[in-house]
Amino acid sequence: MMTTTDNSRPTALRYRLLLLLWLAACSTLPTPAERATTAQALTLPGNWQASTLSSSTFMLRSYGPAHIRADKPLSVYIEGDGFAWLNREQPSGDPTPIDPLALRLALAQPDGNAVYLARPCQYLAAQDRRCAQRYWTDARFSADVIQATDEAISQLKTRYGARQISLIGYSGGAAVAALVGARRQDVDRLISVAGNLDSPAWTEHHRISPLRHSLNPADAAERLVQIPQWHLLGQQDRVIPALIAQSFARRAPAQQQLIVSFPDFDHHCCWAAQWPQIWRQLESGTLAP
Repeated sequence: MMTTTDNSRPTALRYRLLLLLWLAACSTLPTPAERATTAQALTLPGNWQASTLSSSTFMLRSYGPAHIRADKPLSVYIEGDGFAWLNREQPSGDPTPIDPLALRLALAQPDGNAVYLARPCQYLAAQDRRCAQRYWTDARFSADVIQATDEAISQLKTRYGARQISLIGYSGGAAVAALVGARRQDVDRLISVAGNLDSPAWTEHHRISPLRHSLNPADAAERLVQIPQWHLLGQQDRVIPALIAQSFARRAPAQQQLIVSFPDFDHHCCWAAQWPQIWRQLESGTLAP
């Protein structure tokens, strides 16, 4: 079990307070263009570049460095659901995240062998005529979405000359990572961060409508048994409680899975701030429940 450092929680709280104050000062939420500018600003220090990947179903936005080490696995970070809902009843008009946490994780990986992959329609909803609201609501994990993500990952693998990939999914991106990983033979590990790994259990827990046009990542658990897995949870997370990962884990043998709970973390804090330390422990094999 891991605890945060002394300054991680205050930093995260200050960030969230500043974000809330900024939102309160605005008459409207940031536009999709402004949200895209936020992502671009995050990538500038590392000189990461944006690219658009075309699949048989959607276009997908990616950010990544010019080069990686081809002798090491390429870490592909898959974004969460983003700004999918205005409130509990009303979907948003564009799912581009306000704060792309998976991008922050990718940028924080110490060895730099990482790329970021947004979900279909994030950043590109206005340009992609195939985007429809259902792809960030009840069809967010549909076969079309998984196919597009799988094809985009293959393109990234070819671009960087990687032999293996690591899949890291945040929140709803963990569901996509699990479903994609079950299709592939080149995945060396699967890491979920506050991941929605059993969508029916999740909708039942929150008493919201089922994702009727989505695949359930828990149904893929048995096809993932040969892939080492780490499922990272925040004990303060009210969005994705621990019972979701536990439900997923019951669907397959436990020896390939490690569930690690972080006492002071919630759905957003303090993953990005602590990611370098967490990653080093993953790499050294010292990350433990």
